[in-house]
Amino acid sequence: MSLFSLDHVTRVYGRRTVLEIPKLDIEGNRIHALLGPNGAGKTTLLNILGFLEPPNSGTIHFRSQPVRFVEAELQHLRRSAVLVDQHPILFSTTVYKNLEFGLKIRGITPDKRRRIIEENLDLVGMGSFTHYPAHRLSGGETQRVALARALALSPEVLLCDEPTSSVDVENQNLIITILKRINEMKKISVLFTTHDRSQAARLAHHTIVLNQGRLAPTMYENIFRGVLKSDPSGRPRCVIQDKIELAVPEAQIIENRETVSVFIDPEKIVPQHPLKNPGTANQLQGRVVQIVEENGKVRIVIDAGVWIALLISKKSYQVSKFMVGETNGLIIPPEAIHIM
Repeated sequence: MSLFSLDHVTRVYGRRTVLEIPKLDIEGNRIHALLGPNGAGKTTLLNILGFLEPPNSGTIHFRSQPVRFVEAELQHLRRSAVLVDQHPILFSTTVYKNLEFGLKIRGITPDKRRRIIEENLDLVGMGSFTHYPAHRLSGGETQRVALARALALSPEVLLCDEPTSSVDVENQNLIITILKRINEMKKISVLFTTHDRSQAARLAHHTIVLNQGRLAPTMYENIFRGVLKSDPSGRPRCVIQDKIELAVPEAQIIENRETVSVFIDPEKIVPQHPLKNPGTANQLQGRVVQIVEENGKVRIVIDAGVWIALLISKKSYQVSKFMVGETNGLIIPPEAIHIM
């Protein structure tokens, strides 16, 4: 069942449309990454999904129920979807009292509050900081306490805006582990924004790519430096990154240019396992380094001397039998190669 369903959702600031999504379904009980550059609309989408700001047009369903952005209904919805900001602000008191505040407002008894607080601080590895002054925490510790504070409210959805962007490497790894644990142990859906494709691939079950406010199947991948040349028979070839030689269509050759940019369309690359004719032009093999679901398809990255991404249907993926760490093959048809 879909957790969120968006239909023709837009968000406009002044005269600028910052979000325009024709259709998007987000599955429950999963970890989803919102991936894209600065200004892509990630935070705006997160705020809409957290019921903090309304879209200018379109409809949103949460748990199959239509969402009306009227204050009387939003208070209940905001208890289901809790947002952890990129730079969370804690009260100038103890860690314990930071978590206790929201529970007090909800009328939770003192004994139950204590159990909830201890459980969630332990979950994020901050159990020994219960009575520590919150304003003395490091950036990574503050982020982990903010996660615990959100979890104490028992949300259905945890929304995290760039949860690892302002913390050190050690805390980045801890936060990634914590988000996985939250999803696995508490069955809470997690949506987080990031610029980092590798982080999205490691953590998320599903990746949503945004670019200039719109859904995008890919993001500036499979673009290489290439050198045009001819083989001994005079047929055109392009050597990318000084490592891989590809046959290219005659029509793609640009006169009086030797060094070019090459785009390989990830949706036209064909997976092949096992590779039938290794060494044949445009048939490559390499180690699979990433597999991630992306907008209803499967994105596979293969290290074949350079990292090459292919985007295939779920059915093709099931047939391909590709697995991370294994050596597999791919075919790059000439029509997938674009000289720029």
